[in-house]
Amino acid sequence: MATVNPPALRIDNLVVQRGTAQVVNGVSFSVPHGGSLGIVGESGCGKSTILRAVAGIDQQWTGQIEIGGRPIGVQRTLADRRAMQMVFQDPLAALNPSHTIDEILREPLIVHGMAEQEARIVQALQTVALPLTARFRFPGQLSGGQRQRVCIARALLVEPQVLLLDEPTSALDVSVQAEVLNLLSRLRRERQQAFVLVSHDLHVVAHMCDRIAFMVGGRFTDVLTRDQLRGATLHHPEAQRLLDAALTH
Repeated sequence: MATVNPPALRIDNLVVQRGTAQVVNGVSFSVPHGGSLGIVGESGCGKSTILRAVAGIDQQWTGQIEIGGRPIGVQRTLADRRAMQMVFQDPLAALNPSHTIDEILREPLIVHGMAEQEARIVQALQTVALPLTARFRFPGQLSGGQRQRVCIARALLVEPQVLLLDEPTSALDVSVQAEVLNLLSRLRRERQQAFVLVSHDLHVVAHMCDRIAFMVGGRFTDVLTRDQLRGATLHHPEAQRLLDAALTH
């Protein structure tokens, strides 16, 4: 009998509490290796909170989180943190302005005790199509798109099983958004990189992801493939409005 590999990421009955309110209420999903899930919803629905709980930034959660079939808890080991890397919405805020790009990329390699740091940094810059001249510049000397490429390179350096993408293009100009999205699509194809993408923009999610989860009030109302979107009837009027608005633009 063939052995079935566990998914890159499995979430079961995730609940995140804020006082008496449940920001995330019983969410479950899985993402296979090389697969992708997009979570779309209005601001405040809880979608970014899912990523922060998975990444270990938000520790006020209950439920089950597994990486490659291995359960992980609230307290994370270095191996847990290496397995999941997050790319944040605002690349300027995510990068230390007083450090060069070389220092920013070298730091996770030092933290995780990874060898061949010089070669890895050069390779990382090439992977995200940044010129090697960017290496000894500061974040403020780069464009918004270049800074987000640095954030992606930093996340990929430690060879994570899952990339967690929190509105990775919303702070960028429209012309630059497509470049970053195409870069992420290429990396997924070439590396079989699993990722979870959160966005309020259904067009971005549908372009990037195999499956799309609509989130309202802390819950998934519907999970559809890209091909199922057109003409779909969703279970919640707010999710339906989001879909209808995207289909008419």
